[in-house]
Amino acid sequence: MKDRVRFLIDTLNKWAYEYYVLDNPSIEDREYDKLYDELRAIEEQTGEVQFDSPTKRVGGEPVKGFERHAHVHRLYSLDKAVTSEQLTAFFNRIKKVVQNPEYTVEYKFDGLTMCLTYDKGKFVRATTRGNGVEGEDVTAQCLTIKSFPLAIGYEGLLEVQGEAVIRLSVLKDYNETAKEQLKNARNAAAGAIRNLDPKVTAERKPEILFYNVNYMGEGGLATQQEHSEFLRRNGFKVFPYLKLCQSEEQVASAIEEIEVGRKSLDVLTDGAVIKLNDARVREDIGYTDKFPRWAIAYKFEAEEAETVVKEVRWQVGRTGKLTPLAEVEPVDLGGVTVKKATLNNLGDIARKGVKVNSRVLIRRSNEVIPEILGCVEHTDESIDVQKPLKCPFCGGEIVETGANLFCVNRECKPRIVAALTHFASKGAMDIEGFSEATATQLYEVLGVNKPSKLYSLTTNDVAKLEGFKDKKISNLLAALNKSREVALDRFIFAVGIDGVGKVASKALAEHFGSIENLSRATAEELVALDDIGDITAQTITGWFADEENLKELAALQENITVTNNKKIDKSGIFGGQSVVLTGTLSDFTRSEAQKIIEENGGVCQSSVTSKTTLVIAGESAGGKLAKAQKIGVKIIDEQQFKQMLK
Repeated sequence: MKDRVRFLIDTLNKWAYEYYVLDNPSIEDREYDKLYDELRAIEEQTGEVQFDSPTKRVGGEPVKGFERHAHVHRLYSLDKAVTSEQLTAFFNRIKKVVQNPEYTVEYKFDGLTMCLTYDKGKFVRATTRGNGVEGEDVTAQCLTIKSFPLAIGYEGLLEVQGEAVIRLSVLKDYNETAKEQLKNARNAAAGAIRNLDPKVTAERKPEILFYNVNYMGEGGLATQQEHSEFLRRNGFKVFPYLKLCQSEEQVASAIEEIEVGRKSLDVLTDGAVIKLNDARVREDIGYTDKFPRWAIAYKFEAEEAETVVKEVRWQVGRTGKLTPLAEVEPVDLGGVTVKKATLNNLGDIARKGVKVNSRVLIRRSNEVIPEILGCVEHTDESIDVQKPLKCPFCGGEIVETGANLFCVNRECKPRIVAALTHFASKGAMDIEGFSEATATQLYEVLGVNKPSKLYSLTTNDVAKLEGFKDKKISNLLAALNKSREVALDRFIFAVGIDGVGKVASKALAEHFGSIENLSRATAEELVALDDIGDITAQTITGWFADEENLKELAALQENITVTNNKKIDKSGIFGGQSVVLTGTLSDFTRSEAQKIIEENGGVCQSSVTSKTTLVIAGESAGGKLAKAQKIGVKIIDEQQFKQMLK
């Protein structure tokens, strides 16, 4: 009898795995039902139910409430990026620690995060993420889900992480007969798992897609790829997309694949997850209070539609960069009729396979001009986009740098207008009422070709502009006068250094404290900052080495007072020191310790270099500590750090 029971359980679990995990059943439902009924009859006869019996997956009686349960290891949420600038800042942080990082890119599913615990090869419990430290025990509800195993080959203590989802087709079928309609798939999944009655969970048919080993008692896994392979090997349902990327460009391409591909999925997705593949150095990169610094979610908060490219024109920006703008067949997107969509550069056109007269997928986000995500279909009339040989506006020389084209003529009208508009924009000098149309008139009528000339405008000058009467003139001059005092980070952003956005500007302002200090910074000093990469560092040093830029900077400083310069006590206890923090400190967060060091004259580095003079090592210090020991850098522990502060 015991042998028969074991045969039935193993066979039924194998068939369930094929059906619910592989989506590839090998038998008819009636064969499954026949063996299932036999097993249930034996269990009723003997009164014994094995721990991995499929009969345990039938919803039991309602529970009175959900008990709290602490996770073995904290479940972190993911930091989010919705712009390319935020994604670049993430890459820069990684490159401080890993010389040639590999990334994995996966779908981000929109459901309820789950944590399943196993011990000695057996399923123990299921909990929601909760606050990351502890969640709600939903074991009874989770047992009705058949996309995970009750027994695995790993014998140690294990936590695996996944996302509970309800397929869109399942939701549609449910709503056709349900008395109470479920509004969307995400809420439906969360409601199914957190319903006190497991039978309701079973009726809604959620499943779990697994993507991470949150805790492994022994050994550990070296890469994110190994996480995925371990889960798949042990019978967990894993979505069949994990792209290994050797560069930021490959990550961008994978994100675009997900953007396009998610439209045909039967599961709700809201982004892509990018992780450092090498799990062994993740501890060196560390965590914030909420997020791992080695992973990020790129969120898709946009509406999309298909249309046809009719023509591609080239625009010139403030740095001289030529950006392709596609004119498309009008299409309704979020209640707006869209006629234009952007592409990033020449390389972007090639990578996405965009051609004139081809059907493309476009996205509109944050009320800006939509972006072309990729080509959906070519036609017999599709033709290649032509690369311009001269600047389409001034006829000047064009240089090709990587995937980008640049007009080198500083007096090219679109460059000047774009630079003036950027200078006056929000987050920069914030000159209220200043628009691209105003910048165009100022250039065409008054010859204003540099931001510094804005501060010499008079009432008589502005009166020459079309549409400017007394009140509008007064408002513009008042806004210009108000902008004469500005915070350092906004001033850095306003001058328009290529690649330096708001995030990088803030980091530069906080670290260097003045525009003079920034102008003297070396590329190595710049790269030591979390949000500055090698290319941006070279751009910054190149900008300050340009005589024309320095003349304009001096002219601006004659009219503008830059405030909020950070005061650093160079005579402090860390004066002249280049300090690296590694490991976990018990009495300080990483950011608190960094702030203390910088306020006392030190400079914090993200990685150990030849300039490092001190390493502060907390618990579980990894590769940075080993490197410091190898090259002979002074090392202290947290207790010695606290003694220095006293």
